[in-house]
Amino acid sequence: MDNVLIKDMLYLCMIAGVILVSLVISFRITIYRLRQKNYFLNRDRERYAETLYASKDGYFAFVYPDERINDPRRSIRERCSRRLAVMLNLKKGISSNFEDVLGCFYKEDAKKLEKYLKLLQEEYITFEDTFCLKNNNRKMSIYGARINANDGNLYCDMLWFRDLSEEMLKIEELNQNLNDTKIKLQTLNDMIDNLSYPVWLRDDSLKIMAVNKKYVEYTGLKDKQEVLQKQFELADCEKADNLPIAKAAHQTNKMQKQNINLVINGQAHNFEVTETPFHMDGNLEKISTVGSLYDMTELDNVKRTFKVHQSAHLEVLSALGTAFAIFDTSKKLIFNNKSFLKLWNLSADFTLANPLYSEFLEKLRSLRMLPEVTDFKGYKENEIKLFDNIIESKEDLLHIPDGRTIKRVVCMHPNGLIFAYEDVSDKLAATRMINELLSVQQNILDNITDAVLIFGADHKLKYFNHSYIKLWKASEIKLQNMPSISEVLQMQQSYFSNLDNWEQLKQSMLAHIVNICSNFQIERNDKTILEVKPKILSDESIMITYVIK
Repeated sequence: MDNVLIKDMLYLCMIAGVILVSLVISFRITIYRLRQKNYFLNRDRERYAETLYASKDGYFAFVYPDERINDPRRSIRERCSRRLAVMLNLKKGISSNFEDVLGCFYKEDAKKLEKYLKLLQEEYITFEDTFCLKNNNRKMSIYGARINANDGNLYCDMLWFRDLSEEMLKIEELNQNLNDTKIKLQTLNDMIDNLSYPVWLRDDSLKIMAVNKKYVEYTGLKDKQEVLQKQFELADCEKADNLPIAKAAHQTNKMQKQNINLVINGQAHNFEVTETPFHMDGNLEKISTVGSLYDMTELDNVKRTFKVHQSAHLEVLSALGTAFAIFDTSKKLIFNNKSFLKLWNLSADFTLANPLYSEFLEKLRSLRMLPEVTDFKGYKENEIKLFDNIIESKEDLLHIPDGRTIKRVVCMHPNGLIFAYEDVSDKLAATRMINELLSVQQNILDNITDAVLIFGADHKLKYFNHSYIKLWKASEIKLQNMPSISEVLQMQQSYFSNLDNWEQLKQSMLAHIVNICSNFQIERNDKTILEVKPKILSDESIMITYVIK
């Protein structure tokens, strides 16, 4: 019996031990899980806290005690974030209270912020406003909100602080860019609207996107919006196809132009319409066009008038005895008169073939009518350069082998260059003869012992001899400047310095020479007595001879 009891007791003890061990193990497992849960709760709290700290916005929180439990924290706790402490440069750091925060703002802003906070705490009214820091005038955006749990438990009231300095600078920069863009856009609009002819812009579908004021004026519509709304076309070139030029420019990606006739304000005008393609915004897949309508009426009238004058001009050149030829910009002969054929002994068939200037030179060379040169190739190249280099008229002489001297004048012409040729052989021969006669006459005068002066019909000195220069010690340079009779007499004044009435003597001599033309005598300071003999020649020249008595 005792053995059975002992066995039962042992069995019960074993069961109790197993139960106790199980309880201990279960308790340890529970404690481990609670610790693990608490660890992750702490990690999550730290993670959320660090997440808040990492925000570029600072915050100030009013944390309330938990209403669901017997929270030992009965008062509202204030909590300042690290970011806010840095933003406001708070001396106490995260230990700063709300009074410290209010002290960073101007009084008016501080009072307004207190009112906002009171409304938030008492009436749960969320707010957001901008305030200014008194130390550096930086702008702060403050947003206030109440945070509740899902079960309605009040957590806290949060004030979020955001530094608007960078945003304000960006806004100011954007506003400045916007103003600059508006000014540039207005400048472009003013420039386009003040063009004297219509212009327009089409999109990739050839729809009119923009026009200038002149375009609106030509349409007779109210404004640009009405033009764009109605898609009014000025360049109605062909009724069957309203936009042939724009379509051609769009398809070929090349500028297209065409002359059209339009009636503007009751008057017929000739216009040149152009459409120029381009890739808008650099998009190579889309081709837009910009068009213009330029009034060519006046230019056409000028061209017609020019052609009339040109024809009349060519008719005059054809009738002149001087040889004329016109070579165009491509150096082809496009006009010549009969005198040109006669001067160079050319056939009409040669000129009708419109030869090049180089071919004309080759022809003259074959006829031995060009100046003899050792390097004809270089000579021809220099001649052809006239078409590119000549700005002002050029004049030269061509001495050709047959003994003639041809005067050539080359000048610019609307179609190219105009060449004028004149045979001046006889003129040059006559000039040489005159010069020879004048030389002989001067030699005769220089060999006369008496002093001689010859004045032309205009009373300007034409000739004088060395005897006059020697007699009066006159300046040869001054005499070569063709002085008048009165000026020559004035040069003699130094020889009559003992006279008080020099002007009277000069006027008397001038009268005897010009009007009376009679001989008279004068006595100089050096006691030299001269007989002055004026004489009128057949060509109304006056010759004065001074003879020493």
